[in-house]
Amino acid sequence: MSSFKSFLRAGHAPTLFAAFFYLTFSFVIWVVNGAMAPFISEEFHLTAAQKGTMLAIPIMAGALMRFPLGLLAQYVGRKTATLVELVLIAGAMSFGYFFVHSYNDMLKMALLLGVAGASFGVAMSLGSGWFPPRYKGLAMGLVGAGNVGTAIAALAAPPLAQKFGWQTVYGLAALASLVPMAVVAFLAKEPPDRDEHANLRAHLACLLEKDGWVFSLIYVVTFGGFIGITTFLPTYYYDQFGVSKVQAGQLTMLAALMGSVVRIFGGWISDHWGGVNTLTVVLVVTAFALVGVGLSSSSIVLTTLLLIVCFAALGAGNGALFQLVPLRWPTSTAVAGSMIGEIGALGGGTVPALMGQVKQQTGSFFIGFVVLAVFSLLMLAVMRKMQLRWTRTWAEKGGRARTHAEPAAASKPALRRVG
Repeated sequence: MSSFKSFLRAGHAPTLFAAFFYLTFSFVIWVVNGAMAPFISEEFHLTAAQKGTMLAIPIMAGALMRFPLGLLAQYVGRKTATLVELVLIAGAMSFGYFFVHSYNDMLKMALLLGVAGASFGVAMSLGSGWFPPRYKGLAMGLVGAGNVGTAIAALAAPPLAQKFGWQTVYGLAALASLVPMAVVAFLAKEPPDRDEHANLRAHLACLLEKDGWVFSLIYVVTFGGFIGITTFLPTYYYDQFGVSKVQAGQLTMLAALMGSVVRIFGGWISDHWGGVNTLTVVLVVTAFALVGVGLSSSSIVLTTLLLIVCFAALGAGNGALFQLVPLRWPTSTAVAGSMIGEIGALGGGTVPALMGQVKQQTGSFFIGFVVLAVFSLLMLAVMRKMQLRWTRTWAEKGGRARTHAEPAAASKPALRRVG
């Protein structure tokens, strides 16, 4: 407890809370269509493929909008960029309430929801900007736990949609956006650290390296899997097991909450045991859990238990990967992390689209789960091969931070070397 108090005194706790609250609200909005998908698909009589497309668009749009919002934050400040985004979210929710009357309108709404998914990088930087380097990891972990918003959406949106109508939920969300606006406006202060200013070339630089792609593709499994499966789960529970729309949201909440909570511990475990070691366990557990979910399609209890295990692994993996990012890119952590986050979210957008197509073509979701499991094991093989070089250059055995001075060659070429 005393160490946590020391952590809070080292930075600005109100800004940390404001960033967490802002990110939580943004995640609620980002996945709200997934939470209400059974209502929407019943209204418009959607096919499995149409459902997948509707759920994939907000995830992909959010990934693509991260860079423009980050660029805006560099010029107007992170606090101001946060307020601008919240105004845009309120506008998107108002569009959903007044103008969505067909499936084509819903696709436009899905695109607008992407603005909420752009929040991650700015929220992390806003929340951790007041803290010294030794505490930034914990600060980022606490802000990142804002992805608990996915669980809140799954729990709150279905009963509201059932009582007031799914379109009214958009209107309620537009009004609710005033709360995070007030929290950010009155509690947050622009951090004194200078945020990393990077043009598009610098932003993309880490993807000109093998390490950048490896990290990004692993994040496709951990974060992409988390956001993609969370968005898809209410539809899966409703279609596969015939539960009520509200029950589908409640069951989704159990898994999403586990992934959000364990993310914090994933970073802590990785600090002590090593990010590579942690990710090894994460990728193996994820693969076996996903295959298990595909095979247990007749048992809702077993499916839910396996999903909880899977999401715990994915949450730990998110924390573990971002324990490694500042070790690999010590002078450009925010820029590299932002690009990795974008690729991970883009990959997550393929999950509901894949599952929808598989269901429509085969009549079952099983092959979709197997594809995700195989990709997880493929990333494990790639990482284990790459870690031999990592532990000779910028990390200790297992992916722990080096306890002695970093070799210059390990840290400085991160945004210059190609290959």
